[in-house]
Amino acid sequence: MRAALLIVLGLAIGIVGTVFAMNALKQRNPFPHAVMDVMAHHSGALRNAVKGQRCEAAANSEHLQRLLSTSADIVPAFPGVDQGFIDEANQLHTHLQAAVQAAPADCAALAAALKPVGETCQSCHQKYR
Repeated sequence: MRAALLIVLGLAIGIVGTVFAMNALKQRNPFPHAVMDVMAHHSGALRNAVKGQRCEAAANSEHLQRLLSTSADIVPAFPGVDQGFIDEANQLHTHLQAAVQAAPADCAALAAALKPVGETCQSCHQKYR
């Protein structure tokens, strides 16, 4: 009885130790998660501006510029990904360049500029998330 209890206790401690080790290994490179968090923040701010009908050209431009610069970090943040992911990231960068160049000054223009960006993000998240 005592031996069985010690075996069960040893297995439980081993499982807990493994969970802690796996979590530590998972968190060792925060860069990919950080890039996606920054992208989510700026795209969320733009979506909220459209929903609230508060689309100021200066704020739109700032968020779009930040999205564009952050999109350049997507491929380096995920080393070793397949070519399909790289193509999606490049397509997102192209759509963001077009949105920045369009310089949307009102909500309708901003919504139109964000549509291909959102579709590319959604497509990539469905395939690779």
